[in-house]
Amino acid sequence: MHYNIKNILVNHGFGCKDSYKNIYINLYDALKKAILNRTFNSGVKLPPSRVLAKDLAISRSTVLKAYDLLVLEKYVNSITGSGYFINSTKDKKFHTKLNTSIELGSYPKISKKGISFKKNVHIVSNANSKGIAFRPGLPPLDIFPVQLWKNLSNDYWKNVKSSELSYSNTIGLESLRNNISNYLKIYRNIQCDAEQIVVTTGSLHSLSIIGEALIDRKDEVLIENPTYPYAYSLFKSLKADICTTSIDDEGIVIENLKCRKPKLIYTTPSNQYPTGIKMGLKRRLELLKFAASKNTFIVEDDYDHEFSNWETPVSSIFSLDKQDRTIYLGTFNKLLHPAIRLGYMIVPYYLLDTIKALNRQSSRFVSPVTQSILSDFIEKDYLNKHLRHVIEASIERKRVFLKSFSDNFNEEILVDSRNTGLHIIANINNNISDVSLASYFSKKNVIVHPYSSYFINNNKQNGIVMGYSSVNTKVIKETLIRMKKEYDSFTGK
Repeated sequence: MHYNIKNILVNHGFGCKDSYKNIYINLYDALKKAILNRTFNSGVKLPPSRVLAKDLAISRSTVLKAYDLLVLEKYVNSITGSGYFINSTKDKKFHTKLNTSIELGSYPKISKKGISFKKNVHIVSNANSKGIAFRPGLPPLDIFPVQLWKNLSNDYWKNVKSSELSYSNTIGLESLRNNISNYLKIYRNIQCDAEQIVVTTGSLHSLSIIGEALIDRKDEVLIENPTYPYAYSLFKSLKADICTTSIDDEGIVIENLKCRKPKLIYTTPSNQYPTGIKMGLKRRLELLKFAASKNTFIVEDDYDHEFSNWETPVSSIFSLDKQDRTIYLGTFNKLLHPAIRLGYMIVPYYLLDTIKALNRQSSRFVSPVTQSILSDFIEKDYLNKHLRHVIEASIERKRVFLKSFSDNFNEEILVDSRNTGLHIIANINNNISDVSLASYFSKKNVIVHPYSSYFINNNKQNGIVMGYSSVNTKVIKETLIRMKKEYDSFTGK
């Protein structure tokens, strides 16, 4: 440990010259207090004597005397060739009153916005688990080209200029925005200027920026029902008036909407989240017409367009929009892996200056290092190759998942296999709580989401949402066998 612990020692009495004749006694006592007060945890290595002597501007022999006293009293253990380590102090008691205030005063009130976010966090709360099968929304994590990414990272650090380590453009590196623009032209037939692209950490980050830019208290926001819980939680926490619309076989239902004048419409047209319904071309045009009549923005969350538009592509709402009122959201978190934390949005020029100002004064930017590596990953055609591998793996894993699920559960739980994204929905008996079942599975390290949690009103449906692509086929089969056993245990069979 080469930390500078001078601050800790001063706070525990080091430097009180009037109270100590010998500096090493002063140092010993300060270290002892810090140890007994658990400022240093058991097993922590103290700084080497030369380092501590230099930090405190005292002689090394003084530090060694203090260390030796601590070793003698068994507060510290000396290991030859390794250094000095803190011993456990569970059996030692130390009564002292440091010269610090222990009475807490009053605090300023938390903002209404802060209270609102705290109040609504339960909407998105999920049980923590280290497992990934069958967490919805995860791509085939095991086939991500880690070594290739590592090589690109090494290349970056070999060639980086010192000037590139400074602050960069808050809306993203120009090279990455250009490459994303070219990527979208090919895969989504989207024509946009790179200047309109804002790099974010993902769809929720994009939505948060949009919400800050557009939503005031009591503004109407129109969202699908069921919907992405994080989006609902965000708009609700911003104190928007939430209007909902149901989903039919063509997507968002526009007729008989009760919204007077929505500020924005949030939709997931390529693969409605979570139902998996793809909005038809006619309905997309109708939605654009409705938005124009209400002078509202459309937020098109195309979160997994690579999967949902691979075989039967439909034009994005953004590309159909002739009035520049669609904000397009995309992400690489569901294509590469969530740990990359990198997404983007295409912003209409009307909003661009506002979005730029928000970024400059709040979130700043995604790591330029990650942006630069991803830019190379796209430019050198690695993304195209990886995408094909991901699609092939996902198709195969879905096939195996559906077959194995049917073999284990027979008709006891029926799966809706229409979803073209990375998850599927299974309907369960109404006398079984999907929330309780999901919680039980989580404790057994099997991750599913309760379908009812995606609905806003009381007219909820009962089921479980499962991702199928994050693990290989062998793990899929083994986990489903275990999942059936746990299900039987839960239902008392």
